Amino acid sequence: MIRLSSLSPVPDAMRGGIVALGNFDGFHLGHQAVVGEAIRWARAEGRPAIVATFDPHPVRHFKPDAPPFRLTTLDQRQELFAAAGADALLVIRFGADVAGMTALEWIEQGLVGHLGATGVVTGEDFTFGKGRSGNAQVLASDGPRFGLAARAVGPVTLEGEVVSSSRIREALQAGDCETATRLLTRPFAIRGPVQHGDKVGRTINFPTANLDIGAYLRPRYGIYAVTGHLPDGRVLKGAANLGIRPTFDPPKELLEPHFFDFSGDLYGQEIEVAFHHFLRPEAKFDGLDALVAQMARDCDEARRLLG
Repeated sequence: MIRLSSLSPVPDAMRGGIVALGNFDGFHLGHQAVVGEAIRWARAEGRPAIVATFDPHPVRHFKPDAPPFRLTTLDQRQELFAAAGADALLVIRFGADVAGMTALEWIEQGLVGHLGATGVVTGEDFTFGKGRSGNAQVLASDGPRFGLAARAVGPVTLEGEVVSSSRIREALQAGDCETATRLLTRPFAIRGPVQHGDKVGRTINFPTANLDIGAYLRPRYGIYAVTGHLPDGRVLKGAANLGIRPTFDPPKELLEPHFFDFSGDLYGQEIEVAFHHFLRPEAKFDGLDALVAQMARDCDEARRLLG
């Protein structure tokens, strides 16, 4: 898969494609339905299948002080789109210029002019353009004037409720990994480089790989059963603390996975930590002995849950 930018010309081989247009944060079941329809359409007509996403997210432009909410990074989304069968990722660099475009400018200048798209697929509730003036109906009615056909995909439901990024965020903030996994079709995962920490874990025989949580949504603080995906393809089982480490001073927000039966050096390597089960909330302990005893129990429970 190749990565295209809204700020650069599109190669001739990618023009004339079918575009799936949306935020696609999380790439959950609903997003997969939109992208899947674009890929099927593109394959039927022998055209490139392109997924267009926004970076930064429009919310970050309009509400710069909003707390972290992302479910995926751009790199994670690109890998997910590629696995689904898309040929290219188009990154729409969202700023004041894009926010000020009318719906017709989006169609004429962006989708048709810049990208050369012949078809576009969105969710039924997707909006775009200044003042959210564009939607699936506008694409269907005004697109043909510019040679652009449009399709809209209805909401996907699971367990009687519409699948949405908001529903996934609420589940994660409640520590409900199982619901988030069902909606995403995979566990929520945080990816980042392993940082040097204060090395306390080594002294108590529970070394951890410390990750900054960055722009990701903050799931419920606590202890989780996790898996770690290493650059060399290995998958490790473990238990992780996500939070501010209240036993230690000063508090510092980190994701700290401890991987079972692993003793390698991960510093500087980018790893991905997937959240499978919430074990318990964070707690402050009276001393290291109490902390170590609880960590041993947490690891036993994580091993059991991860099978």
